[in-house]
Amino acid sequence: MKLIKYCLLATLLILMVGCKKTSVDGSSRKSFQESINDMASSLPTLKQVKFNEALYILKTFGVEAEGDIAEIAALGKLLDGKKTAEIFALADQVAQKNGIDWSSTAPPSLGEMNIFGNEVASEKDPNDIDASAINIVIRNIAGDSLSGSKGLIVTPELVDNNGRKVEFEGAALETTMEISSGGTKISTSKNLIQDPAFRGFTILYSKLPKEKIFEEKIDVKLTVKTTKKLLQMLKMGIPVNGVALYTPPAPVISDSLQVPEPQVDPQIGETITPPTTPAKTTTTDPKTTVTRFLNNLSSQNFKAAFDASENPNWGSYEKFSNPNSGFGSVKNINVKNMTVPFNKDNSANVNVTYDVTDKNGKTTSLNVTYGLKAVNNNWKITTYKINN
Repeated sequence: MKLIKYCLLATLLILMVGCKKTSVDGSSRKSFQESINDMASSLPTLKQVKFNEALYILKTFGVEAEGDIAEIAALGKLLDGKKTAEIFALADQVAQKNGIDWSSTAPPSLGEMNIFGNEVASEKDPNDIDASAINIVIRNIAGDSLSGSKGLIVTPELVDNNGRKVEFEGAALETTMEISSGGTKISTSKNLIQDPAFRGFTILYSKLPKEKIFEEKIDVKLTVKTTKKLLQMLKMGIPVNGVALYTPPAPVISDSLQVPEPQVDPQIGETITPPTTPAKTTTTDPKTTVTRFLNNLSSQNFKAAFDASENPNWGSYEKFSNPNSGFGSVKNINVKNMTVPFNKDNSANVNVTYDVTDKNGKTTSLNVTYGLKAVNNNWKITTYKINN
């Protein structure tokens, strides 16, 4: 009889082991959690920690959703049917894409964590940081003397009640940066803070749409999640370099005249070709204006160069000719190529490739699109865009 009981027990254990899931079941939250638990339990201890880290990376950065419940639901759909190796590979891709210093083959680095949030944090929880506020540190990304700064580095610093920087290590603090301007939200990005050496968020002006930036200023809101607190800080009115902001290129339209399709006169049955309508033209070539503008810059005749423009982004003559932030640093310009991809209805684009040497002897190669409009049968430069 005892032998029969042992056999039944062994059979039951074998069946239970055999029923363990080896891939994600994302059909429901319960099925998702059960399949994740089954997959984790089949891994060695250290690999279980890395598996949980991978899930945390994917939940935080791999799905687009608001709130833990929505994020887990989206994660279940993303991972449905995937095995452990596939989850690790996907987490590696997401970490690399978001600039996170994490790898599935590296030792555990984010500490114990559970994406389902049903574990009580212990006294050794690395995310339980004793911080009371955030400081926002902003640094410029250096550019050349013509185009100015290329962007900003925004770094959050956790501080205590006395404003002193808090020291910690081995954490995985989910950090969000929101950029807005004039009340309009522009972008949201996420990262992980593991220690005070966090390199911060990079804001490239070439990624910010010029039409959404109000008065060349942005607002930055940082949010950092610790185990017990949600820390937030908003810094408003941060100046940006308007010259470096992204401006969509004007549509390229052929200079050739549009020829209407021939029509048949129903009375006489003959084909009639309507006359073409010539495009509006000005008395001068837009390339002449741009050439004169560049020659004046090269000879330091900044007043004449400024008079050839009506670009509101260049502001006053003093701003235009400023040797630090304007064109006042130009010593010489060597034009290599100039084309007119668009010229119609009293507006034109001129693309110019040239080398510019500043007064410090530094030479920079530029590819610039000048936008022009016709004013009293003469062309005026109205926009200036440096192409990558």
